[in-house]
Amino acid sequence: MSQTHYQVLGVAPTASAADVKRAYRLLVVRYHPDKHGGDTRYEEQFKAVALAYGVLGDPGRRATYDFQLAQATRRADEERRRQQFRPAGQHVYGVPMPPPAPLRTRPPASSRERHYQAIPRQRVRFVRRDWLLTLAFLGAMALFSWSVKATMDRVTANAHYRDGIAAYAAGDWNTAYYELNQVLDFRPQAAAALRRRGELKLLVNHDPAGARADLRAAVLQKNSPAVAARLRYYLGRCETELNRPALADAEYSRALALDPALAPAWLERGRGRLLDLRRPAPALADFDRALRQPPARGQAPPWRAVQLRGLALAALGRYADARTAYETALLARPRDGQTHFLLGRLAQHLGDSAAACEFFRRALALGYAYAAPACKQSCP
Repeated sequence: MSQTHYQVLGVAPTASAADVKRAYRLLVVRYHPDKHGGDTRYEEQFKAVALAYGVLGDPGRRATYDFQLAQATRRADEERRRQQFRPAGQHVYGVPMPPPAPLRTRPPASSRERHYQAIPRQRVRFVRRDWLLTLAFLGAMALFSWSVKATMDRVTANAHYRDGIAAYAAGDWNTAYYELNQVLDFRPQAAAALRRRGELKLLVNHDPAGARADLRAAVLQKNSPAVAARLRYYLGRCETELNRPALADAEYSRALALDPALAPAWLERGRGRLLDLRRPAPALADFDRALRQPPARGQAPPWRAVQLRGLALAALGRYADARTAYETALLARPRDGQTHFLLGRLAQHLGDSAAACEFFRRALALGYAYAAPACKQSCP
């Protein structure tokens, strides 16, 4: 058997990479042809060293070479053992094989004569660790499914909410109501959708009970002070529609505590205190606060607060101030029949029947139907 690469380099098969490299460097210097005048023996040894290091210096090639070397060594050992135990009558080369084994004298044993040992079936038993792993896997799958569903519900709800707000801004109430219902099907606690649907139920569908349910659910969510104040204001409107003036007054007060600049809340609380609770003095203070707030989009115009302020002044017996307030409201809305009617009532209190009759006629001509009985009573 020719020399192995390890024998060429003079290292053991277990030598480290550093030892292999060190041996290679020493042998390269020793067998270099330039040092021996071009002697072919040293040249062949130099090539053998270079070849050996090319294999053993590369970890991948060395591993393959080690495997092949182990296989060759194993085959050589087997061949050596066969040579040692070869029958005495057989020579190494060119002799015939030993005679075949004698034939069987009986057929193979039947299945009845064979003995089979039954392998007992092992019963699968779950230990505590197996149960914990199973429960952890099921819990992880449930959590993953829930997170995927929650994400998809949020994405779908956001898309419906955008469509609903667009329809709401365009005045398409039916589409807005449908889209908001879709939002709440996916996210029942969406405060913004609850608020908008409550507004639609109150202002468009005239369903104060349904609006109150939505607004109460919305006010329980996390909201900014301005949004919470607006929700309380609409809840007050719902209580007013349901003829619950005390509850309405409480909701308006909560709204104003959150946002004192909410002029409609001052106006509605003053209206309830004047017309339902019969408290003209606090109502007058509310109307004054409403008039001090700057008008904003969607809020009641100042003339309505001026008109109600005149009504509160009349209830307090301040007729001159009430007349001034009515005239100011009339300048803002000259064709408002109710203001003419109130001026007629004020003229009645002051004993001016002719002026009262004229104001009642104007109110009736402007379409204020409640002026008809007063006109029949006061006008000849």
